[in-house]
Amino acid sequence: MPKAGCSMRVLPLLVIATLSLTACATAPSRPSIVCPPVAVYGSAFQSRLADEIQRLPPGAALERAMLDYARLRDQVRACLA
Repeated sequence: MPKAGCSMRVLPLLVIATLSLTACATAPSRPSIVCPPVAVYGSAFQSRLADEIQRLPPGAALERAMLDYARLRDQVRACLA
């Protein structure tokens, strides 16, 4: 049975080779993060926007959407920092 002895010596080498190859296939330790840009609005546009928001009827859906948008802008700023 010399073939059985030969395959028993090859088995540990195959295991070591397999472990060595899988060690090279790790994920990067620092994934890249892409943050979207934050739109910049001039003071004239901000004043106009504030006036329009104040004229909204109480409980307007746009008010909630604007609050969500403000929160999103804060999150993007934190992402960029």
